[in-house]
Order: sequence, then C-alpha cells, then structure tokens
Amino acid sequence: MKRFDDGGIMESRSRTSFLSGKVPLRWWERIFVRISLIHDHYDQFVGYKRVSKTWLKKLLYSWVIGTSIISLGIFIYMTSQAVEKRKDTLVSMCEERARMLQDQFNVSMNHVQAISILISTFHHGKDPSVVDQRTFTRYAERTAFERPLTSGVAYAVRVLHSEREQFEKQQGWTIKRMDTIKQNPVRKDDYEPETLEPSLVQEEYAPVIFAQDTVSHVISLDLLSGKEDRENILRARVSGKGVLTAPFRLLKTNRLGVILTFAVYKMDLPSNATPKERIKATAGYIGGIFHIQSLVEKLLQQLASKQTIAVTVLDITNQSSPISMYDSNSSTSDDGLEYISMLNFGDPFRRHEMRCRFQENAPWPLLEIATSTGVLVIALLLGDIFYATVNRIAKVEDDCRKMMELKKRAEAADVAKSQFLATVSHEIRTPMNGVLGMLQMLMDTDLDVTQQEYVRTAQESGKALVSLINEVLDQAKIESGKLELEEVQFDLRAILDDVLSLFSGKSQEKGIELAVYISNMVPEKLIGDPGRFRQIVTNLMGNSIKFTERGHIFVTVHLVEEVVDSIDMKLESAPGNTLSGFPVSKRCLSWSKFESINQEGMKSPSISSLSNLVNLIVSVEDTGEGIPLEAQPQIFTPFVQVDPSISRTHGGTGIGLSISKYLVGLMNGEIGFVSIPGVGSTFTFTAVFDSVCLSSLGTCRGPPIYSQSNPSTTEFRGMTALLVDPKPVRAKVSRYHVQRLGIHVEVIPDLNYELLTVANCGTMKFDLVLMEEDVWSKDPSSSAVFMNHLKDKNHGVAPKFLLLTNSIGSSRMNDGASTARQSNPAVITKPLRASMIAASLQRVMGSSNKASPRSGVISRLALQNLLQGRKILVVDDNEVNLRVAAGALKKYGADVVCENSGIKAISLLKPPHHFDACFMDIQMPVMDGFEATKRIRVAERNFCSESQLGDVPAEAGREAANWHVPILAMTADVIHATHEECIRYGMDGYVSKPFEAEQLYVEVSRFFASERN
Repeated sequence: MKRFDDGGIMESRSRTSFLSGKVPLRWWERIFVRISLIHDHYDQFVGYKRVSKTWLKKLLYSWVIGTSIISLGIFIYMTSQAVEKRKDTLVSMCEERARMLQDQFNVSMNHVQAISILISTFHHGKDPSVVDQRTFTRYAERTAFERPLTSGVAYAVRVLHSEREQFEKQQGWTIKRMDTIKQNPVRKDDYEPETLEPSLVQEEYAPVIFAQDTVSHVISLDLLSGKEDRENILRARVSGKGVLTAPFRLLKTNRLGVILTFAVYKMDLPSNATPKERIKATAGYIGGIFHIQSLVEKLLQQLASKQTIAVTVLDITNQSSPISMYDSNSSTSDDGLEYISMLNFGDPFRRHEMRCRFQENAPWPLLEIATSTGVLVIALLLGDIFYATVNRIAKVEDDCRKMMELKKRAEAADVAKSQFLATVSHEIRTPMNGVLGMLQMLMDTDLDVTQQEYVRTAQESGKALVSLINEVLDQAKIESGKLELEEVQFDLRAILDDVLSLFSGKSQEKGIELAVYISNMVPEKLIGDPGRFRQIVTNLMGNSIKFTERGHIFVTVHLVEEVVDSIDMKLESAPGNTLSGFPVSKRCLSWSKFESINQEGMKSPSISSLSNLVNLIVSVEDTGEGIPLEAQPQIFTPFVQVDPSISRTHGGTGIGLSISKYLVGLMNGEIGFVSIPGVGSTFTFTAVFDSVCLSSLGTCRGPPIYSQSNPSTTEFRGMTALLVDPKPVRAKVSRYHVQRLGIHVEVIPDLNYELLTVANCGTMKFDLVLMEEDVWSKDPSSSAVFMNHLKDKNHGVAPKFLLLTNSIGSSRMNDGASTARQSNPAVITKPLRASMIAASLQRVMGSSNKASPRSGVISRLALQNLLQGRKILVVDDNEVNLRVAAGALKKYGADVVCENSGIKAISLLKPPHHFDACFMDIQMPVMDGFEATKRIRVAERNFCSESQLGDVPAEAGREAANWHVPILAMTADVIHATHEECIRYGMDGYVSKPFEAEQLYVEVSRFFASERN
C-alpha cells in the first residue's frame, strides 16, 4: 500500500506540472515541430488539400478516442485508489477496536488473577481465615474500576466428598447443582436459589462461597455440576492459567457471557509443576464473569467516529460452528468490504476474532468523475485548439498564397502602371515640347501686339498643361514610393526670387502685396533638392494667389530656433502690424503641433548645433478667403477640393497640397496650417538641409551673402538709402531686399519724421530715396518739399528717387503724375527682388543693364557668349523635338548637328571627334539614351587608355589623355529620368523637355563658362 500510495502521489504531481504548463512545454513544442515537419512533407509530396482532409481528421478522431480511453483509465485508477483507501480505513478502525478490546480484557484478567492470589494468601494461608463473604464483597466492589470489563467475580472452594457434610454444616446451606438450571433456564424474576436441587454425590465439589453482590445468586452452586464450568475448572487447575468458557447464557440475567477461571493453590508451585501436583495443591477456583455485549458496546462508544463500522465478535474454537459473542445488529454497506482481526484473550485453548464492515455505502466518486471529466474536456479542448490552429494555418497559407499571387499581380500592375505613366508622360510631353518650342520660336519672329498676345496665351496654356501633367505624375510616383530627392548645392534666395517672378504678374493684376523675407541667419548656400523645395513653395503660393483678392501674400524663411520664443514673430501677426495692414491668422498656431518644436521651444540641443544640418521653417501667409472649418481636416487629402463651387471658379486638381506634404516628409520636416474663414490662411512647413559650411573648420564653401562677384552688387556697395514706409513689416521686407545689394538703409515712418531726422543727422548723405506709393500719393506737395530739402543737404545734388508700388497703372500714381514728373522718380513694381532693384538702379544711374546668372535673368547675349561657335550634337527620335532643340541652340550661335538614333550618336561621338557637347533623348527606339551614353563612356575610357600608351593619332591633341564630352539628358519622361540615374549612366546633366533659356544656361554654363574664362 505504501508503494501504491507513492505512485499515486507522483502521478498527482505529474498532473499538476502538466496543468501548470512548465515542464511539458518543451514536449508540446516538439509535438508541434513534428507536426509541422509532417505537414511540410505531406504538403510537398501529397498535396495540401488532400492532407487537410485525410491525416488531420484521422488525427483528430484518434485524439478523441485516445483521450476518452485515458480519461476512463484515470477514472478507474482513481476509483481503485479510493477503494484501497477505504479498505485501509476499515483495517485501521477494526485493528484499533480489536486491540483496545484485547488490552481491556487483559487488564481485567490480571486483576482477577490478583484476587486469586489474595484468596490464596488470606483465606487459605491464614487460620482462621480473614476473608469472609462480607470482606470479599467489599473488596470486589472497591476494585471493580480496575476490572471494567467484568460484571462480577466469585470464588468456589474445592470440597472433597468426604468433607461435604462438615462443609455444609459449617456454611449453613447445601451444595446445589447447576445442570438442572441449564436444562430449565429461568428468567431473571423467577430465579430462586433455595428451590434448586442439591448436588449429586461425586468425588469433589466446587461450591461458590464468595461472590460479588452482582453475582451473589451463584453462592452455594456447585460449578463442577455445570458442563461449561466443569471443563473450565478442570483445564484451569491443570494448566495453571486463566481459561475461558464458551459463550453461554448467564444465570439470572440470561445474557450472553463468558467466565474466566483461575485455579487457587494452597502453596506456591514451581513453573514446571506437573498436572497431578497442581490438582493436589488446588484449593479453589476464582472466576470472572464477562458480559460480552455490554463490554463491546462500551468500547465502541469510546471509539465513536464520523465513519462508523459494524463489529461482530465470534468464538471460532469450533471452526464448523462459530459462536457469536457480539453482533451490532446494524445495517451494513453492500460494497462487500469486510476485515477480520484476530483476538487473543490469553486462553490458548480458545480462538476469537472480530469482523468489521462499514455501516454506510461508499460516497459517490465525485472527485474521480470530475477529474476524469476535466482531463477529457481539457484534452478535447486541446484537440479542438490544435485542429482549429491547423485549419487556421491552412487558411492563412491559402490566403498567403493568394496574397502572393495578388502581390505579384499588383507588382506587375505597378510596373505596367509605371511604364504606362512613363510612356504617357513621354508621349504627352513630346508633342507639348514641340508646341512650346515652336511657340517660343514664333515669339522670336516679328509679330504685332495681337499676335504676341495670342502666342503668349497659347504658351501659358501649354505650360499649365505641363504643370498639371507633372502633378499627376508626381502623385503617381508618391503612390508607388519612387519619388526621391536630389542632393545638390543651391541658392535659397535665388530660388525664392524665381518663384516671385513666376507670380509677379498675377499679383500685380490683382493689386495685392507679394513679398519674401529670408532671415540673415539662413545660409546662402544649402545642399538639397532645389526643384522639390521650389515645388512646395510654388504650390503654397499658387493657392494663396488663387484665393486672395486683397491684402497680401507674405513668405518668410527662418531657422527653427529663431522663431521659437521670438517676440517679433508674435508682433507681426498683431492686427494692423502686417505686411498690408489687413488682419491675418496667428502664424505661431500653424506650427503649434510640430514634433520638432516642444512647448518650451526647440529641442535642446538643436539640429543645427549638433551637425551641418540646417532646419528651416517656411511660412506662407495670405489674407484670402480662408478655408471652411468643415473642410480643414481633409485639406491634405489627394484630389479633394475645398468646395465644388470654388473648384469651378478657381480650377485645380486638388493634389498640390498632398504632394507638398509628402515632399516635406521626405525633407524630414512637418507641415501645418491655420486658417480663419474671411481672414486668411497661413501654411508653415519645416525642412532639413545640409549646410555648405564646414562647422569643424569654421569656414564655408560658398561666398558670404554680401561677398558676391556680381557687378550688380559690388557697384552699389557703400551707398546709403532712405526708406520711407509707415508699415514696419513692409519696411523690414524692403530693407532686406535693398541690403542684399550692399546698400545701407535707414527707415523712417513718414515725411514729417524725416524732416526732423535730416535736420539732426548732420553730415549724413543719402544716395537713394525709396518711398512707398501710399506715402507719395497721400501728400505729393510734401514729398516735393522733402526732396528739395534732401537736395539742399546734399549740397545741391539730389538723391535718386524711386517709388515702390504694387501696380504701375494704379489710379493713385496717375493722380500724382504731374508732381512725379517734377521730381523725375523711377518706379519699382513689386514684388521686390534683388535683381529687379539692381536693374532699376542701373537704369536710374545710367549704367548698363548687365545680366546676372544668379538672379535668373538670362539674356541672349549671355547664352551667345557661351554657345557661340560650339559644335553640339542633338539626338532625338522625334523630328519636331529635333527642330525645336536645334532652333533653340542655333539662336544662340551654336553649330548644331541632328541625329535620330543612339547608334548613330555612338559612331559620331567615337573619339577623336570635334563635338563640344551632346543633348541626347533618353527614350528612343532600338537603343535608348542611357545605353548609348554607357557605350560612349566605354569608348572614351578605351581611348584615354590608348592615349597613355601613345597609340592615338596626333590630331587628337593634348585632350586625348582625358577625353570627355559633356552629355546632357533631354527627355520628356519625368518618372525614370532623375538626376541620380543620369549620373549613374555617365551623363553630366539633365534637361527636362520642354526646356527654357534659364534651364539651358544653368546646365551649359557648368562646362563652357570655365573655358571662356
């Protein structure tokens, strides 16, 4: 049982560990790995669909059957364990009762034997005897607690037949016989000892002379006349030990009992005394009466427990007919469990046993049922989870296969889409290039005013169509994730001057103020993508121009760390303190949600303080219609217009802002806006560029902002100008643009203030006076007095007078025309740009109007200086494009050779040759421009290698060792022909069709300007 219990404990621990999920986790991992391997093998050799319908279902059925068998086995095992435990409990309880009954009987037997010694000593050993009935009774009563199992004790003396008469006279009663009582038993109330018959004549008698009060009715009875008592007495005196009778009905009580008999000897006998010696020395017999039923009942009451048992005590001396000594007569369980415990009452001639059974049936095996059912449920759940998991994996694999197929189709569709867009772009832009080129060539002919207006209108419409195509293609590149940025050096101020030039006409037509201000802390040269930066600003300014009918449009550029906690930036948005005086939305709210700017300002340390990165913040502020509140959340959604009616009024595709947001993200920046309907909108974005400055060396690769070699700036350096403007913001912008030319500027708000200032300024001499139109038109007579006063301060030399206005044809200018002619003012039409101010000053001072490549004003003479006499090869498969490109280059004096295929270009550009440059289309049949350029570069490298070995003809000249002809990509494809791709194939530049004079100048000047110098 111990071994069996330990096994049960180990099994229980194993189940606990299994449920806790710690140790068997590796086992489950191995199972899943095996199953995955089997699944893979079946998937490879049998087929997935067949596997999912065959082995998976069989495995599930096997799992259900197996777990059911295991659950049944657990139930049987736990039930058997409960039965064994119930058996152990029965054994323990039965043994306990038998042991206590035996111990109590032995105690009583020892005390009966003690009384026999007392009788032998004080009755037979004394003469006269000191023991009589009264003494015996009192002693027996007082020592009854030491014999809890006896109901009484009695002493019978041995009387020989020869001593009977004397004995009866001495006792005063006749020896009675017991056999007649046995034959005719009497009830308790009918028993009368006087009526008993005298004992028959025999050799000896054993009459009871002393008896405890409880059994005093046995006095005078001859125990040898009774069958059970006679056998008991004879065995007791021969053996010298206590002997028991068989169970029988006791006299008077009629209850079942036994008598324990000890022989009383006259003298002490040795342990090896013979039976004859013992018989001869016998003086009497002491007997203890045991009432079995009451004895056992008392014992069971002492051992009462929650789970009681039924006890039966038997005398099995005669195995064939055992005698029941005690039976509880209670109902017992029908489980068949019974335990027999042997009893030893000290009598070697008699055998006793105790049989025990449970009174109640075993309880329902709820624990076993719950455990086995729980195991079955858990196993079924695991099987269901496994089955569902495998099915889910199968479904996921199916979905994955479908997704892979769809992905391949999508990728193929994306490639087809890109190719389609490239083809469409090329096919649309190619004829547009011819249209715009021919229109430009037509503009160079002698046309009247009406014809020029028609041509200009057609040219603007063509450019608008090209811009629309570019936006759609940019959106397509964004969706395909193929839009990338260039990394080239550019002049930020020149970019914004070009944007101002683009919108100057529209702003003048509407009479709105258009201005740009760039902080002096912004480096002049940056490294990034100027085209995409220009596209962002152009989109924002285009929207502002479109929706603004009065007021101003103001573009500002600062470093991020400048605008944070800047008082000036907060005051500029105050009512009345704006560029035009109209109220605007608070500019700071447009960047309030930028992550790069926290509540306390720029994250410390800033980007620009850690590296060469420059973090710019650009704002475009307008006083237009504003954006409705309900439309603001969708303002950056592609193809979403603010309102259909506005879309019809102003036009547009609705993708400019979404493209701008994506481009800002590529520049590691953020974009936001604030808009108040009826007041205006402010769009702000940040962009991160590389600085040309080498922070570690403290030097810059580009020139300082005022250290320009352009004559348009150096010729004005050292001059002093007086600016009259009552609006601080507008005066700040005008001062910025004039100072870009190296001119010192003093600002006054009005003419009265100026007169007082001039009177106190001493020897200060002003070379220029710049006055806002509203100041001049407000009081022309005071302006004339003001100019005369300045002339007197300059010793009779009048300063040059320039009037700043938004529109030349304004009514206020016409009102003051007569006075203006008296002072002979020059007019500068806004928006202000350094190139335009320089040109105006040159006209006022009478100097020549020199072209400035930096300002974006490209003259015919500048290009002629670069291209005159240059032999240029133009390669394009389209005849119209060839004529347009050849016409544009010939206009500037170039010697142009045209070819329509890349193969011919390779043969013409095989070193040595006499071409100075090549304009090559990218998309051409048979061989595209990239492949042709690649082969031309290979031929040039081979030629250079041969020249180092001296294997080239002498006419190749000194350039043979470093032969390289500039090749410029010329294409209408704006998806694939990026700057990086052109460089990768060996091209030196990129010109997008249709190209203009400025773009052409920028590219060719990189190769030909140094040679001219």
